[in-house]
Amino acid sequence: MRVFDASALLAVLFSETGGDRAAALLEEGDAVVSAVNQGEVVARLMDRGLGRDETDVAWRSLRIEVLPFTAELALASGLLRPPTRTLGLSLGDRCCLALAQALNAEVVTADRPWKALKGFRFIFIR
Repeated sequence: MRVFDASALLAVLFSETGGDRAAALLEEGDAVVSAVNQGEVVARLMDRGLGRDETDVAWRSLRIEVLPFTAELALASGLLRPPTRTLGLSLGDRCCLALAQALNAEVVTADRPWKALKGFRFIFIR
């Protein structure tokens, strides 16, 4: 199983560097994303000027399963604050990592600073 960070999904949607690699990983299946990170992606699409219908079409094109963000995941994301603070990780970043921890899954991301984190398995798309 692979947990996708918003950065990897945005690379696909905006045809950024590494987007082709992320798209190939999505095609392999067994890909999930936190509902928090779905919200991040939708917000960025709206920032780019897409309307609600266009945003919905773009999101559905990813064909990724969205998992709910639970109270347990919220606690886990908060506990990740100390080891991630110096890297400048956002709440969304920590939510992605918390889901990956809970599922013992790989994390697909474009965020290279995450490489410094121990205890996670990453696939960097660029």
